Amino acid sequence: MKLQLISCDVLFREMCTLVARTTNRVDVQFLPKGLHDLKSDQMRTRLQAAVDAVPADTYDAIILGYGLCNNGLHGLKARQTPIILPRAHDCITLFMGSRKRYLDYFENHHGVYFKTSGWIERGKAEGDLKQLSIGHIHGMDMTYDEMVEKYGEDNAQYLFETLVESQSKSYGQYTFIEMGVEPDDRFERMTREQAAERNWTFEKIAGDLSLMEKLINGQWDDHDFLRVPPGHRVVARYDEGVVHTEREEST
Repeated sequence: MKLQLISCDVLFREMCTLVARTTNRVDVQFLPKGLHDLKSDQMRTRLQAAVDAVPADTYDAIILGYGLCNNGLHGLKARQTPIILPRAHDCITLFMGSRKRYLDYFENHHGVYFKTSGWIERGKAEGDLKQLSIGHIHGMDMTYDEMVEKYGEDNAQYLFETLVESQSKSYGQYTFIEMGVEPDDRFERMTREQAAERNWTFEKIAGDLSLMEKLINGQWDDHDFLRVPPGHRVVARYDEGVVHTEREEST
């Protein structure tokens, strides 16, 4: 098969490894992780532009290296070429290999912030994406000195302590997912150091490439993947299937 992959670049090392191994011909386009930091409709608009730019009658399918990602794929339309995407809430399902494994881990490990090579290398929004990000709009990405300059020292100290306290209440563990594509242990060491600095728990777990591998190889069973035919769009659902399709109304 001839496939067009459009993927978040936090999956860069994993997807490149799998594309190199597959018998399919896969053309690749990576989009910046910063899209996740936008409002969901803005993320979908940029993904839709990438999908619409794929030439008609050229590929058997457009495959997406994305989960639903905070509803960023809700409403995404398939034009002339079918779209295939994993049934996943976010990319951590792809790193873990299944929805069940992710859910089991999540239920038994509260307050976890996940790290992978891609999240460390490519996890920050830059350029216009940073300016449009929700965090930037609300000032959550400001340094302490920037807060002092904008709000004054007393207000800056209050805001900074509030942000730190809020994060401490939400998270208390870094989990590094080792995918087997890392060049060395630098990413694990960085995560361990950050956990020690924050006095958080650290855990390393083995990742699983199987879900991404099935996406690249064209093994699209209904349990793990959604097929969006031309003239249909992606719809978020709060059920086990995560995403479904519905036909676009004619205008």
